[in-house]
Amino acid sequence: MQVRMQKFLAGAGVASRRGAEKMIADGRVMLNGETVLEAGVRVDPRRDRVTVDGGEVETQAGYVYIMLHKPEGVVTSASDPQGRPCAVDFVKGEPRRVFPVGRLDYDSSGLLLLTNDGDFAYMLTHPKHEVEKKYSVRISGVPDSDALGALENGVKIDGAKTARAKVKILGRHGTYCDAQITIREGKNRQIRKMCEAVGHRVIRLKRIGVGNLYLGALQKGAYRYLTQAEVGGLTAAAKKII
Repeated sequence: MQVRMQKFLAGAGVASRRGAEKMIADGRVMLNGETVLEAGVRVDPRRDRVTVDGGEVETQAGYVYIMLHKPEGVVTSASDPQGRPCAVDFVKGEPRRVFPVGRLDYDSSGLLLLTNDGDFAYMLTHPKHEVEKKYSVRISGVPDSDALGALENGVKIDGAKTARAKVKILGRHGTYCDAQITIREGKNRQIRKMCEAVGHRVIRLKRIGVGNLYLGALQKGAYRYLTQAEVGGLTAAAKKII
């Protein structure tokens, strides 16, 4: 059965479907020795030979969904030109090529999903799906009611106002406080910038939940495979929004 090139590349774990489209546009993809010029070109995985940057794309049977507890000091990517540890380094026991779903910044820890399913990744990261992401946050000082109201109703970062958020103060400790913040967006360093916008610095940030999925007792650097029920729950949560 033939499939579109971007779907083939996403299914093989090369990149998300959007990332695959960019690879094609950049002239990095070849089909049977000829450069692919359009994302809609169809591929027969049983007969055709596809290469990306000169390396042949090998398909693996089945999709895989992984939850990793990313430590601080790890880049959310498959490789890093600076030689820093990458998220995929922690799942080398998985033979299929996987990529991170969305981002979790270098200084933060917590729940990070990895997959070879481009459609799944797109569904969880595209703004229109608005899947909830929960964070445990340690903040310098204690935000007053005005600051909390601003965080919940949206603050301006990078020239745009953030969507509504949920903020719950869990404990006050003099020079800092612990909070749980829930957002439905995934902008670069969003929670750190949100807190800075209301005069508070994030001391520690840990993602503890995505949709119906929670990090639980999974240790830093460890990973586990999602169950079919968990994958179905995430998919249902994303589809419910739109």
